[in-house]
Amino acid sequence: MILSTLCYIEKDNQVLMLHRTKKSIDPNGGKWIGVGGKLEQNESPDECIIREVYEETGLHIQPQLRGILTFILPKWENELTFLYTSNNFEGTLKECNEGQLHWIDKDKVIDLNLWEGDKHFLPKLLETNDFFTMKLVYDKEDQLLEVK
Repeated sequence: MILSTLCYIEKDNQVLMLHRTKKSIDPNGGKWIGVGGKLEQNESPDECIIREVYEETGLHIQPQLRGILTFILPKWENELTFLYTSNNFEGTLKECNEGQLHWIDKDKVIDLNLWEGDKHFLPKLLETNDFFTMKLVYDKEDQLLEVK
């Protein structure tokens, strides 16, 4: 199982979203997601999200752990994701080598080309301050089968 992090950075009622368009082989290709990535050896989830956000955006964040997601992905590798938000950051946004970064109005995020499972956790993440866990089960065609 892959261990990863994912962060949704917020400012002025907008969320920083990454439109994944630059890699030829990308499980997230064409989708809009938050920023983050895989944990490196001996790295904590907090260390990972701070590093990944800086690498992808140029921003230094103070992350808040908001949830844990379990992705069951028969086409790829199952993933346990530590889910963060941050509204406390500094720095200048830079170009990302994985896609284009855009500030999107919070009420428009759900209309983007998202993973189907993201439509289940994003409202909880962006509209409440609760900590939560969620399991998202996909089939081999990346169709969402179950949400727990």
